[in-house]
Amino acid sequence: MRPSARIPMTSQTILRVHALLLACTLIGVVFRRYWFDADDPYKCRALMTRGYWMDPFKKWQPPGCLMHQYTAKDIRTCLNGQRIVYIGDSTARQLFWATAKKLNATGAKAYMQEVDKHEDLVFEDVRFVWDPFLNSSNSRAELLSSLDGIPEHTDHTKTAGLIAVGGGLWYARHFQSDWLDRYRDALDHVAPLLDARRRSPPLNRPPSNEQGREDHHVFMTPIQVPLYNALSPPRASTITPTKINSMNGYLFNLSTTRGIRVPWSYSLMTWESEDAYEESGLHVIEDVAVGKVDVLLNARCNTKMTYTQGYPFNKTCCSTYGNPHPWRAHFCLALAFIPSLIIGFRSYGTIISKLFGGFRQLGGRHSLSRPPAIDRFKASAVLSAVLTYCALADRTQLFDKTQKHFEYSEFCGLCAVVLLLGLLSLRPSVDKEPPACDASSRPQSAEPPFLSRDQSDEWKGWMQFIILIYHYTGASSVLGIYQVIRILVASYLFLSGFGHTVFFYRKQNYSMSRCVSVLVRYNLLSCVLPYIMDTDYLFYYFAPLVSFWYLVVYLTMRIRSSRNSSLPFLLSKIGVSVMIVTLLARAPILFEGTFLLLQHTCNIHWNVKEWQFRLQLDCYIVYGGMMAAIIYCEVSDILRGQSFLQNTFSVTIRRHWNKIRSVSVAVALIILPGFWYFVQQFSDKVTYNRWVPFVSLFPILAFVVLRNCNRHFRNYYSWVFAWLGRCSLETFTLQFHIWLAADTKGLLSLGIFGRKATHIDGRYHDLVILTGVFLWLSWMTANASTTITNWIIDPRQPPLQEIKLTPLTVANDVEVDAFANGLNWGRTRLGAFSRHLKKWRELWMGKLEIRLASIALIMWILNRV
Repeated sequence: MRPSARIPMTSQTILRVHALLLACTLIGVVFRRYWFDADDPYKCRALMTRGYWMDPFKKWQPPGCLMHQYTAKDIRTCLNGQRIVYIGDSTARQLFWATAKKLNATGAKAYMQEVDKHEDLVFEDVRFVWDPFLNSSNSRAELLSSLDGIPEHTDHTKTAGLIAVGGGLWYARHFQSDWLDRYRDALDHVAPLLDARRRSPPLNRPPSNEQGREDHHVFMTPIQVPLYNALSPPRASTITPTKINSMNGYLFNLSTTRGIRVPWSYSLMTWESEDAYEESGLHVIEDVAVGKVDVLLNARCNTKMTYTQGYPFNKTCCSTYGNPHPWRAHFCLALAFIPSLIIGFRSYGTIISKLFGGFRQLGGRHSLSRPPAIDRFKASAVLSAVLTYCALADRTQLFDKTQKHFEYSEFCGLCAVVLLLGLLSLRPSVDKEPPACDASSRPQSAEPPFLSRDQSDEWKGWMQFIILIYHYTGASSVLGIYQVIRILVASYLFLSGFGHTVFFYRKQNYSMSRCVSVLVRYNLLSCVLPYIMDTDYLFYYFAPLVSFWYLVVYLTMRIRSSRNSSLPFLLSKIGVSVMIVTLLARAPILFEGTFLLLQHTCNIHWNVKEWQFRLQLDCYIVYGGMMAAIIYCEVSDILRGQSFLQNTFSVTIRRHWNKIRSVSVAVALIILPGFWYFVQQFSDKVTYNRWVPFVSLFPILAFVVLRNCNRHFRNYYSWVFAWLGRCSLETFTLQFHIWLAADTKGLLSLGIFGRKATHIDGRYHDLVILTGVFLWLSWMTANASTTITNWIIDPRQPPLQEIKLTPLTVANDVEVDAFANGLNWGRTRLGAFSRHLKKWRELWMGKLEIRLASIALIMWILNRV
């Protein structure tokens, strides 16, 4: 991937448009965050008062944040030995059972058969106090215990870390005249014990996470609004809308004056939805009860879980993002400005004049040269700006986050849009190779080679589009789509193995600078992002994967490279490499030892099981690419008359090439539908993943054959797909934070077009705007990464072509001379500082080994901080 450094006028216009789009995006989200959401910066109020079902009764979505579905492990980690207590009537008992089933579904179901419904219940660390009138001594004891933080008021040894009080239906059911007065008296009696101001911070602040402090959160749930037309006649005659609305109205007033936390979003969970209720019309179905419990757990636990578990930061409701590294901002600034110090200040005047002098190319008498320093300075500044944007987007509450929700129509629609873009952007390929000769030795016109650069970039591009759509729509739960995506990822590695093998086989260039250049280009972004985002290198798994396989190809071709012209010897090397990599993937003792060594020496914590899983999935596809590359090189040399071998293989190719090509096309046409029928036999991902390393090569080769079977197919490519393919590494990595959200677990949202993630309420507005920003930043990062890589490999590159610059506001030569004198004054003032840096700069620029060692030392220091 080497994005062009030259920027034509049309591209400059596009860059300006996207820069304006980015500026408007940031202004919009800042305005929304500090104006509309100023009183709810951490989305606590949003969690407690609003929301909607994305997937009916499965995914509850508060506006602007990600609500986590808590598991038994999560609950125990959060409470850390404390208990959950529910107090009230049968609606509170439903919450008790939903929590119990989260902790132990089998045990909770068995316990349900043993107990009476109108009694106190205890299951593991969850307790239910039967108190429909909210006036029992047990209820008061639990509330006092949580208020004091001392369990002496109860017969339990553990304090309650979360208490939910819910009742009131019995006042409506059993009292006809003074039901509201009795309910008011009950609430007034317990209100001092429910006052959130004495227990936890207000809704505009997240729960604290002070070391050693245990939070005691108490909630008062609203009275469940029943499905009135489904109530039994006795209940329907007493439980009326007037009573329920009046009691909830008093609870609302009390919550406002006394600071009682009430999850009013409970009422929205059943709003105008008959399917949310059980047959009785009084109680909700189990999925809705689970959603209600998750609201309480998210309000209570999200901040603590974020501090203790780290990434992925997928619990953004009523939560902060933990303590950011104090040097995060300094790292971004250093990345932007330190390279300019290393390069030196000899071009200081040029930089100042370029950035602040208002120069343009007019060809005047006065001119300033543009050395590589300006390009490197810009590249480091671009990379710093992109990293800062990543931190703002995915490590602050500046942008909203929403959950993913898969719909076939959306997935297919987005794929159709991408296909249309590809068809509308077809153009002739400019990548040609010398003409070949057919079997009758008639010369052919020049045409693109097999898997030309344009074609391989196009392939990477449309695959990247589909993978992005796959991640955006949350299609990983659909087995058929997952199976296709696995083949696309394998195709990337096939192309990597093919391209590198062709290069080594023909160029015989195994220099250290070339090897380091490829590895730095692959890993620059993935190595820097963890320091900003509090993740790790293997989290961006594609860069480590292609780097590993590049080293495999390099070592396989490098060892005894002088004998690579001998096909039997080369194939035997590949066979040995296959066996070694298989051993590493199946018995990763070496990886375990290496990761353990990195943990103790460099404070690097990598998941060896995750790495082993990634390695096993595509264990052999790179070797398929290597074999295809060797066959391509041999066959192309034969067809172009550059091979004079007269063995059976050469003679067969010369005589029967047209037949071989026709048979290959026929076989490819059979393989693709046959492979699709084959994968339909798998019923789960685990079984499919066992087979995919052995079968992924067949559909890939079939596609390659069909894509190159005709000169017209080879002569045209989609420039839109090819454009994305040239920055596919950046799009794959940056999507984690500036297109998706919560480390790929959710979606990024501006939060200014609507609250619901639907077609008409803003989701597609967000998609269009954020996609434009995302693709532009990926392209800019690809250019910047290429420039920085070239600087690391060879800092002594010759200056670029001189660019004549003239000030826009110059009226005469006197003003030009005054400006030049100002630059000379600046150089004089900086001369002393430059001399101090000169020796270190010369040492840095002298040897590649010193530059790599310096970079490794800096990374080691950052890891130890």
